Amino acid sequence: MSVAEAAHRPARTGRAVKLWLAFLVVIAAGVGLAWIGANSVRSRTVQVETITAGKGRLIQPQDGVLIEYEGRLTNGKLFESTAGKGPVPLIASQVIPGFAEALSRMQKGGDYKIRIPAKLAYGAEPPAGSEIPPNADLDYEVKVVEIVPNAGLMQSAPQQ
Repeated sequence: MSVAEAAHRPARTGRAVKLWLAFLVVIAAGVGLAWIGANSVRSRTVQVETITAGKGRLIQPQDGVLIEYEGRLTNGKLFESTAGKGPVPLIASQVIPGFAEALSRMQKGGDYKIRIPAKLAYGAEPPAGSEIPPNADLDYEVKVVEIVPNAGLMQSAPQQ
């Protein structure tokens, strides 16, 4: 055996495989932690999915809106709907916090799906006599028919 042969021992192929496996485990752990973190954020924030984009400016807190909607529990049970009744008027700031937040991301003519976590809906105290159980997340399908800018200000203005 020459000196050159003695200095170059055969490489341990097992080390490279172990290194790559450890690298893949670290990546998988990072992806798992990111997924868990994203789910915990989703459960605390309002989710708004645009089905059909609207046009014009976004709804402001003092705006009046005419909307058509359908409200369901996460199990699919319908608890409220405007179907057959026509659009309902409301002031954007005078609804549950999660619905107000969702409205602020909507435009006239748009169709949206929203999920409101329980803490931004009714929490532990749903409306008396409603089909909404305590601490229920709520799903809505909403169509914005019309926006009346500053209707809330007009509503609270003193009558002469």
